[in-house]
Amino acid sequence: MRTRRSVRRLAPAPVALLLAAGLALTGCGGGDDSGGSGSAADRGAAASRADDKAGSAEAAPGGAGSGARATAPPKATASHIIRTASLTVQVKDVPKALEQARTGTENAGGYVGNETTTRDAEGRERTRVVLRVPVEKYDEVLAELEGTGKLLDRSAKAEDVTDQVVDVKSRITSQRASVARIRELMDRAGKLSDVVTLEGELSTRQADLEALLARQESLKDRTSLATITLSLSETPVKKEAKDDDPGFVDALAGGWNAFVTMLRWLAVAFGAVLPFAAVAALIVLLWMRVVRPRLPRRPAPAPATTALGPLPTARPAPEATRPRTPDEQA
Repeated sequence: MRTRRSVRRLAPAPVALLLAAGLALTGCGGGDDSGGSGSAADRGAAASRADDKAGSAEAAPGGAGSGARATAPPKATASHIIRTASLTVQVKDVPKALEQARTGTENAGGYVGNETTTRDAEGRERTRVVLRVPVEKYDEVLAELEGTGKLLDRSAKAEDVTDQVVDVKSRITSQRASVARIRELMDRAGKLSDVVTLEGELSTRQADLEALLARQESLKDRTSLATITLSLSETPVKKEAKDDDPGFVDALAGGWNAFVTMLRWLAVAFGAVLPFAAVAALIVLLWMRVVRPRLPRRPAPAPATTALGPLPTARPAPEATRPRTPDEQA
């Protein structure tokens, strides 16, 4: 009974030591997540030293054992490369070439991503499609796509992300060990303040772990599947040139077309002038029917008068009695 009571009295001290060691371990893990500048070996060594301190604290009376320890990440034996390529191919039939590309991609174990189809002013179709194929079939699918038509442009890129894969894997291992350590401390914490502090640290560590797992999944997807962007365009159709000389029928057709064109232009000109002619005719009609009758007329000239009355109007002499002029007599 004395032993149990002494253990209960000494229990808060090891818990405090464990809490300090756990916070030191989480601090090392947080530094690895934010900076990421240290090597994987340095982070593994730091995690090992933190675990050693926590293990020595747990060796006191009332301890629960050494717990889980973070180990150094294993060295990657294979390289991780992200492969991307872009192709521009000119084909005779875009839908047929696109169907061939889909079939080849699906047979290789890949899938078709985004697809965009447009048509230019001349009616030629253009298609842009993103293909995801396994890295093992990358070269085979690329060669098959190049053979569908006339290759206009090609670009390929390979990015080595082995260091990123190893780094993320190491950080995930350390983060999982940190989360497990915080949970152990929560199970053995006796104060409410310690529980609240550990819950906050546990939430932060779990969020960081989920972010690392998502990044690892993204790297795995990009390194296991290559990305090929394929652009397909139709070949322009060339019209056959006619070498035949024009004959009588061609000349007659050309003359008739010219005559019809002239009539069309005359009709257009008549239609353009017709409104002005109608307005002018209306104005003349109004002048003749309305305005002119209302204008005052000029009076006739009065005959000359004398004291005896008006003078008689002189009448032209008859042709026989009219005297002849010298010119007429000559």
